[in-house]
Amino acid sequence: MTFARRAVAAWLLACAAAAHAARDEPPAAPRMEYKPPPAGSYRLERIQRVPAGRVLDSDGAAHPLSAFTTGRITVLSFMYTYCTDRYGCPLAYETLAELRRRLIARPALARRVRLVSLSFDPTNDTPEAMRTYGGRYVEPRAGLAWKFLTTESTAALMPLLEGLGQDAQVERDERGRPTRVISHTLKVFLIDRTGWVREIYSPAYLFVDVVLNDIETLSMEEPAR
Repeated sequence: MTFARRAVAAWLLACAAAAHAARDEPPAAPRMEYKPPPAGSYRLERIQRVPAGRVLDSDGAAHPLSAFTTGRITVLSFMYTYCTDRYGCPLAYETLAELRRRLIARPALARRVRLVSLSFDPTNDTPEAMRTYGGRYVEPRAGLAWKFLTTESTAALMPLLEGLGQDAQVERDERGRPTRVISHTLKVFLIDRTGWVREIYSPAYLFVDVVLNDIETLSMEEPAR
């Protein structure tokens, strides 16, 4: 995220927190209160390469991660199927679902994009569980695919988390036993068709209009297909 975007994100969070400071309840998700710059009027710098690794698709077939992070503009989110944190995996799911709806209305752009949800929890999130989680979104529409992926093991997952700087830690109960809750900071990665991360969205900046503008900006770097 650029310095300007970090500043805007911090301001939005501060406003939301201040509005609820006098009440004993969590702050509502901040709303976008500014108009993002037009697509193509700015540049998204290369942040980092997506790491190499192997994943399983929702049919259980093994693939290199690069099969889902190159060739198209990719929006990737780590998640786990039973996460209930409203500012975590459900927010990413809802955002990607709305992004999918908006892209389907623009087939020429949709054909240049894919969405990816990759599980934090290969033990419980089997390929079958990921297919169930994806539901009707598993089937492509207007050339737009939404892939629901997992890994064979935690050992296969860790290099992907570390390579992208995605934190994740299993919470433990009062006796030190692992629970099924995974503590993590939501990050959604925008990846260009060559496998470079070009933007990382936190919950404070995860707005469909912003992501869509950034997708359009990246698409302008590529020849029309």
